[in-house]
Amino acid sequence: MAYQPADILPLLELSGVSRDYGGHKALRRVDLRVAPGESVALMGDNGSGKSTLMRIAAGRDRPSTGTAVFDGLPFTEDDASVRARVAVVGEPVSCYPDLTVRQHLLLVAQAHDVPDEERLIADVLAEQRLTDHAHALPDALSSGQRQAMLLAAALLRPRDLLLLDEPEQRLDPAARTRLAERLTAERRAGTAVLFATHHRQLAETADRVLLLAEGSPVAHGSPDEVLGA
Repeated sequence: MAYQPADILPLLELSGVSRDYGGHKALRRVDLRVAPGESVALMGDNGSGKSTLMRIAAGRDRPSTGTAVFDGLPFTEDDASVRARVAVVGEPVSCYPDLTVRQHLLLVAQAHDVPDEERLIADVLAEQRLTDHAHALPDALSSGQRQAMLLAAALLRPRDLLLLDEPEQRLDPAARTRLAERLTAERRAGTAVLFATHHRQLAETADRVLLLAEGSPVAHGSPDEVLGA
């Protein structure tokens, strides 16, 4: 299959990216391109380099060698364009203990000038099955509900690139199924999607799968080609 649409420039491009931490090589010469309307899944065992690659893709870490480019330019997460156009669901983040779920989402909506915020907040709460918990404080949520809140925040804001590092963590099977459906919808809506996962169900929603082992790419192709039919 064609792994990169010939007539669409990549929104995210990593070229020859390596990352060393002291004497430990977390990544070894990874090349990856993700175009608008394209979804790529990263797979591999724990310690294979998936999270390191996701941090570099989000501008939260810099490669030791190689280049990371967003929309044609080198970047960090502090760049205004990145903050405005890239939505990230990564490591668990701290919540404001005295703000409800809905208040957290309202902060996100106001920070990104989300139009029709009331309707969109209601929509993402319903999609993530959080409507009945909209006025709950974070400490009253289960770990799965807190993960759902992070997903809701990312899906509420404008985005050209969606980055998710093992977003299925702490989600029950029904929630993982909804997440798979959402990832498919994001791709169809023209969003560039890059996500790391251990779950085949999610990986099968992607156009391509990049398999990592000990920081090195060992397979790259369609889900059937990499994971087997």
